Amino acid sequence: MTAPLRLTDRKRQAIVAAAITEFRANGFEVTSMDKIAATAGVSKRTVYNHFPSKEELFAEILHQLWASTVAQLDVGYTRERPLREQLRELLEAKMKMMSDANFLDLARVAIAATIHSPERAQDMVNRLSQREEGFTLWVRAAQEDGRLRGSDPAFAAHQIQSLLKAFAFWPQITLGQPPLDATSQANVIESAIDLFLAGYEIPLSPQP
Repeated sequence: MTAPLRLTDRKRQAIVAAAITEFRANGFEVTSMDKIAATAGVSKRTVYNHFPSKEELFAEILHQLWASTVAQLDVGYTRERPLREQLRELLEAKMKMMSDANFLDLARVAIAATIHSPERAQDMVNRLSQREEGFTLWVRAAQEDGRLRGSDPAFAAHQIQSLLKAFAFWPQITLGQPPLDATSQANVIESAIDLFLAGYEIPLSPQP
């Protein structure tokens, strides 16, 4: 049985939730710690006890965004399994993450807050790249095993993941479109796999 959260932990969660709400509504630059405290229903002193600055509060939101991606792309390359089957598992994991309402909320906040700060934007890009390294490792292993063409696994991994983001991430983030339904998700995944394998797969030699 999960132990109930301590009061201080509940307050911290309320502050982060309030910050996400305010950052989404008003942007990072305009949002004040006073407004976050009021929305969270706590004192400004309590906010500063948990987060000494608005930058550190934003960093916590980014941390939650990265933490929500930990379970994605946790599929290691297996020689004995068909490439399509392995790719489908990888892309289904990524699609599940991008369809999560909490992930999309956090991503909107992060992207909006980076518009006026090149430093924050670069940090976000670097962190996202690190989180997507699992896909790159899979592509590299398949290339080294002679199953995929190419010499730049990061480029190939970025290509196939971008095919998903074009339908299941950027329209939701920038245009407010709803997440794709299950049928559309499956269609996007299968189409991305078709395009990827058409460009990279090395056909297996027929057995004598």
